[in-house]
Amino acid sequence: MDTAGLNDFIDNNDFSGVVLIRHGKRVIFESATGQASQRREEAITMDTRFDTASITKLFTSVAVLQQVAAGNLDLEASIHHYVDLAGTRIPIEVNLLNLLTHTSGIADDADEEAGEDYSELWASQPVQDFLETKDFLPLFVDKEPLADPGDEVAYINVGYILAGMALEKVTGMPYRQYIAEEVFAKAGMSESGFYDRREATRNVAEGWDQQQDGSWVSNEFSYPPIGSPDGGAHATAGDLVRFFEAVRGGVLLNKEYTEEFLLPQVELDEDTAYGFGLEFDLDNGEVRSYFSDGINAGASGILRHYVEADLDVVVLSNSEDGAWDIITEIDERLE
Repeated sequence: MDTAGLNDFIDNNDFSGVVLIRHGKRVIFESATGQASQRREEAITMDTRFDTASITKLFTSVAVLQQVAAGNLDLEASIHHYVDLAGTRIPIEVNLLNLLTHTSGIADDADEEAGEDYSELWASQPVQDFLETKDFLPLFVDKEPLADPGDEVAYINVGYILAGMALEKVTGMPYRQYIAEEVFAKAGMSESGFYDRREATRNVAEGWDQQQDGSWVSNEFSYPPIGSPDGGAHATAGDLVRFFEAVRGGVLLNKEYTEEFLLPQVELDEDTAYGFGLEFDLDNGEVRSYFSDGINAGASGILRHYVEADLDVVVLSNSEDGAWDIITEIDERLE
C-alpha cells in the first residue's frame, strides 16, 4: 500500500484519533493525533483506548461461538430457550444464528430506517439505569417484529443484547467479565476493557463532538455509560489487531468455528454480506475485505482486513464523524 501523503491527509482533516496499518507483524503506517479530552491537556497516543462502538459485536460473536463449540449454546435453538421472553413480541422462531447475522426480523431499540434517532432515545431515558444487559430489554421486546425470522437481512443492534443474555445464562458470568477473561485475556488484549465514561480513566479517550458554533459537546450522557454486548468496549488500535490475529490463529475458536467466523453467512446485496459480527465487502462474489465498524456520539472507527493485500487496518476516533474520511481515503488507495 502506498502511504505517501497519508499523514498530510490526516492533518488536513483535523483528525482526532489513531490510524494503524499492519502487514503481518510489520507496521507500515501509524499515526496518533488530536486530544484525548477537551477538558484537560492529554494528547492521543498509540496507547490510547477508544470506545469501539459496534466493533464490540465481534467480541460478543466470538464469545457465543465459544459456547456453541463447548456444547452449551445451540445456534439453531430458540432464544426463548436461554432468555425468559414470555409475554414479549420476540417470536419463538428467533434463534442465535438469526440474532448474530441480522436475520431475526425483530425491531431495534431505535429504528433508524423508520426515522427514529438514538439521540432522542437516550435523551428520554436515564442512561445511568442501563448498566446490565437485561436493563435494555424494555426498549425493544414489546415492539412489533419487522419481518419473519430468516426472511430479511437488516442490521439490528439489539439482537446482540439477546445473544449476550444467552451467554450470561449458560456461563453464569456477567457479560463484561466473560469477555475480559475469555476474549481479551486470551487474545493478549491487555489494554482493552469496559470503562465507565463518567469516570476519568488513564489512557481512555473521552468522546467529544464539535457543534456548528464551534462549541464541544461531551458524550458522557449521550448513551449508557458502560459498554454492552452490542457496543461500547474500549480498546487500543494494537489490541484490535491482536484480536484479528487471535481469531485467525485459532487462539479464540476451534478450527470449525474459526472458519465459520471468517465466512460470509448471509448476503445483504451483491456487494455486502454479514457474518458473525463481521461485514464482508464483496467483489464479484469474492471477499475483498472483512470488517466491523462503529459509530456513536463521540466515537467512530473500523477494524478491517484486506484479503489480497494481507493488511489489517484500524482507524479510531473520539468523535462521531472523525473516522470516516480517513477510512474512505485508505480504502480508495487499496482499490
